[in-house]
Amino acid sequence: MKTFTITTSKRTQFINLDSYVEQVVQETEIKNGIVCVYVPHTTAGVTINENADPDVLYDIEQTLDKLIPWNGNYRHTEGNSPAHVKASLMGSSLQIIVHNGKLALGTWQSIFFCEFDGPRTRKFFVQIIPEK
Repeated sequence: MKTFTITTSKRTQFINLDSYVEQVVQETEIKNGIVCVYVPHTTAGVTINENADPDVLYDIEQTLDKLIPWNGNYRHTEGNSPAHVKASLMGSSLQIIVHNGKLALGTWQSIFFCEFDGPRTRKFFVQIIPEK
């Protein structure tokens, strides 16, 4: 398992993790298997989505803000309840197939760290599960 640390600079931010995950795949020299990406935070998540048009990530952020507004009737008193809800919707982990030493992502797909309570210093883990 490899641990990475990243620093976010905004309240909501999507950071492409492809190069981090590809680095682990190359270092382990795995040919076939699964790679798991896990985010150990309750106000951040991880997702796979389009990498070609930055408007897609903008649209995701805007839609989440409409569905889960920052000023709502939340009971959690820290003031970051919307970040908790958004992180739960995105999820804390994902798996990607590794085939012939490459991530089996679609043409327009990338892995994104989803910050919802930044700016912060965050961690994420990458674990390789080789095919037997």
